[in-house]
Amino acid sequence: MERTTIFNRLKRGETISSNDPQRKELRDASFATIKMVRKMNNSTNPNDAKKLLGQIIGSEIDQSTAIFPPLYINFGKHTKIGKNVFINFNCTLLDLGGITIEDDVLIAPNVSLLSEGHPLHPEERHSLVPKPIHIKRNAWIGANATVLQGVTIGENSVVAAGAVVSKDVPDNSVVGGIPAKFIKKIE
Repeated sequence: MERTTIFNRLKRGETISSNDPQRKELRDASFATIKMVRKMNNSTNPNDAKKLLGQIIGSEIDQSTAIFPPLYINFGKHTKIGKNVFINFNCTLLDLGGITIEDDVLIAPNVSLLSEGHPLHPEERHSLVPKPIHIKRNAWIGANATVLQGVTIGENSVVAAGAVVSKDVPDNSVVGGIPAKFIKKIE
């Protein structure tokens, strides 16, 4: 029988308590990822950086995709990146809850994709609550935007610079503000 790991449980969306017996495995994996992220961020060759990112996430990065380091990732293995994606400087991906970036997505500088959070109740605050982020095809996430856990950004949609997105964004929509609100439909 296959052992249920903390990573399987995160992928299924289970809350991980602060005293979980496998919590150390999670930290160890994150520090291993951080070591690879540092190597990627020190690379000046775009192909080397892409190859290292592929190793971090556990799948090959398509040649049409471009990343501008630095890029920060805490785990990596729960991230999927499509074709013709552009990720600009200084982005952060906390992917324990899962992050899917479909084809043709543009991610501006200083964007944070945070697929994990913590409970509000003080006694449970150190628990980890994972929920996936899904960025659909041809979306554009503006500079300094933050996308929170459990959010789907619709196809062709735009998240304005500086927005904090806590709810799903419909296809072909522009959202902005804190918290992000619907601004207009893209015709």
